[in-house]
Amino acid sequence: MKKYILILISIISIVSCDDFIEHEERGEQNLDKFFTNTQECENYINDLYRRVLLHYDWWQLIAPKITNEAASDDAWMGNTGQSQEDHYPGAHYMLTPSRMGRLGTIYEKRYENILECNQAIHRIPESPIGQDYKDKYIGEALFLRAYNYFELVNNFGGVPLALKEYSTSELNLERATKEEVYIAIEEDLITACRLLKADAGKLNTERGRANKWAAQALLARTYLFHGKWQEAYNYADSVIASGAYSLEPNFLDMWNPLDHQCPEFVFETETSSVSDKSLGNQICTYTGARGEKQDKFPSNDKSDVWDGWGWGVPTSDLENCYLSEKDEVRRKSTIATWGEPVYGDEVNNPNYYFDLDQNKSGRIIRKFYIPVAVRRTLVNKRQNAPLNMPIIRLAEMYLTRAEASYYLGNISSALGDIDIVRSRVGLSPKKGTVSGKEVLKAIWKERRMELAFEGLRLYDIRRQIDPDTNKPIIASLFGANGTFVRYNTVTSIDKYELANKGELQNKGINFDADKHLLWPIPQTEIDRSNGMVKQNPNY
Repeated sequence: MKKYILILISIISIVSCDDFIEHEERGEQNLDKFFTNTQECENYINDLYRRVLLHYDWWQLIAPKITNEAASDDAWMGNTGQSQEDHYPGAHYMLTPSRMGRLGTIYEKRYENILECNQAIHRIPESPIGQDYKDKYIGEALFLRAYNYFELVNNFGGVPLALKEYSTSELNLERATKEEVYIAIEEDLITACRLLKADAGKLNTERGRANKWAAQALLARTYLFHGKWQEAYNYADSVIASGAYSLEPNFLDMWNPLDHQCPEFVFETETSSVSDKSLGNQICTYTGARGEKQDKFPSNDKSDVWDGWGWGVPTSDLENCYLSEKDEVRRKSTIATWGEPVYGDEVNNPNYYFDLDQNKSGRIIRKFYIPVAVRRTLVNKRQNAPLNMPIIRLAEMYLTRAEASYYLGNISSALGDIDIVRSRVGLSPKKGTVSGKEVLKAIWKERRMELAFEGLRLYDIRRQIDPDTNKPIIASLFGANGTFVRYNTVTSIDKYELANKGELQNKGINFDADKHLLWPIPQTEIDRSNGMVKQNPNY
């Protein structure tokens, strides 16, 4: 029975390894018989990673991620050839608690994973395995629980804190405050920092797993969003000073499917192109160009075509942000445009053509593009796309330290960190050219250009307070007089966006600062809690 936060799934469905269970026990929910050896604990934690980062199909986490991108100034819904109901309510700020598109899935899936993390956190200490392994697995489960709660608090505000194993009679929990959720996240991560190792020993060689530095990096992010500047500075500085990571010299190489050893990724999704495992990154298909044609490729080879779905296409406003800084490297690494060579794939895709009638902006996300040579090797392009995706990377730590430095009054340090990130893509320094509140604006602009489509833009513009208006940045962008709305409806001359009327040009005009700084709690979850969970204001 599904009560407020969790579909009570048999542990059998949680684990994919046949060795994890006795076959005669199949279908029997009996956790007392799990976590009996290292391999069982490892299998359980492995599945937590998959569920928290990629899950099993596009609709569970990818679709709501793209809605959040489309609810910012970085992306349109994009696909104008199919029903837009999965994304329209959120992207155009027309949602209600009973009409949320795919956004309600965030709430359900994050809580499912939290309850699964709790099982590991509370049962592995009793497992008859070595202490090093216990520390590793418990630390990873704490890290993943914290990550789930970071996503929940930034989408919905204060939410119920479920921090233990629950019986069905205990699942109706009241909402905690936003402050209490942030404190719980920080406590989990501080413990994870203590339990997880930082060395390259036997237990910490696996990429895509949380280690001490990943926990510290997520702490730095959390403290920044919590407005605890000194703590944000300290943890970002610790990750940078560790020397465990370095900026990738070639920005585009971070999204190279053929190289899964990026030195900049502090924490990442791990994918695989193994044909019988379905461990690929489906976001490549979800955001890939819709309507590619075989005869438009120089090879005229069907295997070169990617059957993309065309959701979450970049806005010309984002492209203008790069152009204003003459930032060609990050612009071309982030945005691929119709009719132009694809950056890094110029030989095999020298003039990128796809169906403009089904694409709002004539652009797609280059970060998630699979090069033609890789496409030719895949058995199943949707299920086997081998693109690892950063969750936290070193550049974010520099920008976190920069923002914390600004609020702590160390402007020189803030500008120094901006310039480290800018120098990687060949841009001139900001030090000596900006001062006062313009430094803060420069940091935020750098975050937008550096981290576009990595899941933080909507959260950033909700938390960032405009120094000119003392209101959240999102309130300056959206609404009838928002700068993003007025650009699109009054001043834009972009030929692609103005020509395609399949998505309204006034995206964001319905934004209401009195309610849209958070998404509503899904009505189904309020109903399941028997009214214990209260709705966000003005929904």
